[in-house]
Amino acid sequence: MQLGFVTNSSMQASEHNRSATSNAFYHQSMQQIEAFCNPQLQCLDHLSHGTNYFTKSDSYCTLESSSANGSCTTVYYSPSTLSSSQNESHSSDAHDFRYRLRQLETVMLGDSDFDDDAGNGKSFAGGVVDMPDVNIWKEVMGCFPRRDLKQVLIACAKSVSNNDLFNAQYLISELRQMVSVAGEPIQRLGAYMLEGLVARLSSSGSTIYKSELPSDMHILYEICPYFKFGYMSANGAIAEAMKDEKRIHIIDFRIVQGSQWVPLIQAFAKRPGGPPHIRITGFHDSTSKLHIVGKRLCKLAKAYNVPFEFHTEVGIESFRAQPGESLAVNFAFVLHRMPDESVSTQNHRDRVLRLVKSMNPKVVTLVEQESNTNTAPFYPRFLEALEYYHAMFESIDITLPRQHKKRINVEQHCLARDVVNIIACEGNERVERHELLGKWKLRFSMAGFSPSPMSPVVNGTIKRLLNNYSERYRVEERDGALYLGWMNRDLVASCAWK
Repeated sequence: MQLGFVTNSSMQASEHNRSATSNAFYHQSMQQIEAFCNPQLQCLDHLSHGTNYFTKSDSYCTLESSSANGSCTTVYYSPSTLSSSQNESHSSDAHDFRYRLRQLETVMLGDSDFDDDAGNGKSFAGGVVDMPDVNIWKEVMGCFPRRDLKQVLIACAKSVSNNDLFNAQYLISELRQMVSVAGEPIQRLGAYMLEGLVARLSSSGSTIYKSELPSDMHILYEICPYFKFGYMSANGAIAEAMKDEKRIHIIDFRIVQGSQWVPLIQAFAKRPGGPPHIRITGFHDSTSKLHIVGKRLCKLAKAYNVPFEFHTEVGIESFRAQPGESLAVNFAFVLHRMPDESVSTQNHRDRVLRLVKSMNPKVVTLVEQESNTNTAPFYPRFLEALEYYHAMFESIDITLPRQHKKRINVEQHCLARDVVNIIACEGNERVERHELLGKWKLRFSMAGFSPSPMSPVVNGTIKRLLNNYSERYRVEERDGALYLGWMNRDLVASCAWK
């Protein structure tokens, strides 16, 4: 992944006949004050010259180079980004601060005269400003309180949404000093949301998102109960619907590493009267990985004496049912990646549902993240992603220490790519398009499906699973569907259809 940040622009004099005294001061003063007021110099220079911050020549650094110790350096704030009440309470200091900035501008631009805010003419011999004034600048900067990282993220997103590049640039430089991939949950999430904001401004989001799932996904499944919850609830619905069937065919639209089907095969092996014949058809982004998954599941089924077949298909249209099979279709964390009517007139999301309904399945399972990022405009979508993933990052804290390399890799390679795609991309390039369960219910109903209530046994099993993680997780049954949440936030919803 690339984490893009706009670099500081160099200060250049506007006149070539600048005096030797002015030149000497310029180099001396820059060295002395750059360490504590560099962001303000950026803002002043760009404000004076109207520079465009986001150009093709901007340099970037990767997330791997970010600090992993969770520490933050001193943060400086532009008066324009503070609230009106703060400005009023420190109006005198802010006035003096602006006055000093204009002094510096006078030196840098080689001008010998300027007017202060009151219209009084001021002159500086050779453009020299006494360096003890630097201490005054430090005092002024100390008057501005640190802001909450979440608020700065929101302010930056608002500036990006309003195409306010000047303020967005300043807030990006501010955020760089506040985020950390090994810090608090909001610091870690902030690092990836900042990456998304920069990628959006530089139109590089599509190069960051990779359609193929990363190898770290299996670690995410272990440290996060969301996926286990989804897979377990779907397996329970399939097992309940197929409890008397002799031949079962399961179509998995995103089989990943096949982990979902391991406990189901084991459960069917213990079924009274013997296990059924199981055939699984899997879809995956990589054909080579599909073969690996197939071999693993075949080996497992053989160890449990379960008759088993594994098939791969190029497309769902080529699927052909075999006589005597009962069909189950699994949509686990996959439908949200299919474009709908807001992206394409073909509307693949609803088209696939109608196609599956024509196959007359006995049960169809749906597991999706309970979030609204599909058709929402950029700014409300940013706010939704911030709240959703903040809850998820908080929950990960209870499983792995913040400095743990596996946790950093999982968040960086599995979750960050989704966050960046949600924030940085639009149209066909935006793949992560989540919808709330209410919208999914409408789509399934329009395709001709009827709800199939989840088994109470599944609910109890999942509650026992969550006890191994944290009491702050909760699972609720509402209107025939199961919801898994972290504290007061629903994160994943699961339901079944027929």
